[in-house]
Amino acid sequence: MKVLKFGGTSVGSSVKMKKIAEIIRGETPVFVVLSAMGGTTDMLTKMIASAADGRVDVALKSAGDLKTFYIQTAQQLLGELAAEALLYVDVVFNSLFKLLAQRPISSNEKYILSCGEKLSTFLFHSLLLRQGCRAVLLDATALISLDDFHEPVMGEIEKRLQIEISKHSDAQVFVTQGFICQNIDGKMDNLGRGGSDYSASLFGAAMGASEIQIWTDIDGVQNNDPRIVENTRPVRHLMFDEAAELAYFGAKILHPLTILPAQKANVPVLLKNSMHPEDPGTKITANKDGKGFKAVAARDGITAIRIRSSRMLLAYGFMRKVFEVFEKFKTPIDMVTTSEVAVSITIDDRRYLPEIVFELRQLGKVEVEEGKTLVGVVGYIHADEPGYAGQLFDTLGDIPIRMISYGASPYNFSLLVNTEDKIRTLRALNSRLFHNEFTENTEDKISSLAE
Repeated sequence: MKVLKFGGTSVGSSVKMKKIAEIIRGETPVFVVLSAMGGTTDMLTKMIASAADGRVDVALKSAGDLKTFYIQTAQQLLGELAAEALLYVDVVFNSLFKLLAQRPISSNEKYILSCGEKLSTFLFHSLLLRQGCRAVLLDATALISLDDFHEPVMGEIEKRLQIEISKHSDAQVFVTQGFICQNIDGKMDNLGRGGSDYSASLFGAAMGASEIQIWTDIDGVQNNDPRIVENTRPVRHLMFDEAAELAYFGAKILHPLTILPAQKANVPVLLKNSMHPEDPGTKITANKDGKGFKAVAARDGITAIRIRSSRMLLAYGFMRKVFEVFEKFKTPIDMVTTSEVAVSITIDDRRYLPEIVFELRQLGKVEVEEGKTLVGVVGYIHADEPGYAGQLFDTLGDIPIRMISYGASPYNFSLLVNTEDKIRTLRALNSRLFHNEFTENTEDKISSLAE
């Protein structure tokens, strides 16, 4: 069985829902994971913020507008057979109205955010039934549970999925929600923004799916950011590790946690465009397909912290003390470079920056630089192979590079630049790495191998 996940833009209207129903019919039996209809989660988030500020009337007005949208969608999807769906929409929004008026609103936040996925899956399941499909609607909160560390309990997912699927041996389509789950206390929770991709990967790994398909509004992974770089190209094949690096650096189409469950279970991932289903997309597998650069991605909002101390010289234990500060404030570190008397670290979570800097000053002189961008050049770039570093430095000869990480992973070359130099950096890399005779021939060979 394949797992097919459709994002908010793919289920953003009744017309789009009907289109993905056509896609599914060619793949049955399938396990379908849906996001909320496009824009819904953003609206729910704004309602929560308004209610938290005491503007309950504003929140209720927005909820009423959203209810009207869902009523219209149900009628467009189901016509004269919309009665049950309209009743469900009414029940969900009556509950939403009550929750928005309760204080503190934070206690209801996770439940409110789950409404989008509940509505999209109910409506889509109703459409499939109307079309004569043997479809089963499953509750994701009864399938995915979290442990004390807010991590999904994989063994439980496997067991619960097996039980539910075995109950419906003649089903053509299983439909469930992405993003939402249940925490260790049995309460509604979620996997964070973009978590529907993660849900699909968890389900695919748990059932040993033949393939996990992630359907969005983009023709697979592009080799650079098409919003600011011209002449980008789709990457037709990535290794799991390459895809994980791109997701980490903020490639729009991939949620950072999506790859790991699929990689552990060795389930291929296919990234497709629901607006252009004929496009082959990007396939992610364990297969190697040659060396060289494949794609570039960038992450903004990076802060660099430099600690200088003569106590580092010929000493041991200093780095442990530095890392303990970040551990204390639960702040992940992105990149690290060191010299004999200094260490530079980058982070993208600034919530505890003042506290971190205060404690680091007990170890040495601290300098903080904000407004940085982390650029990742991804591919199979083995440090034993000469030429890669030289090619990058030649390309970026007139751009100040603040930090470099190379050799820690054979799949990534990381550069820290000033955010004001980001566009120039990405365009230069695109021109030099992907638009010359050598790289074009290499890409053709890689594409043929992937096929």
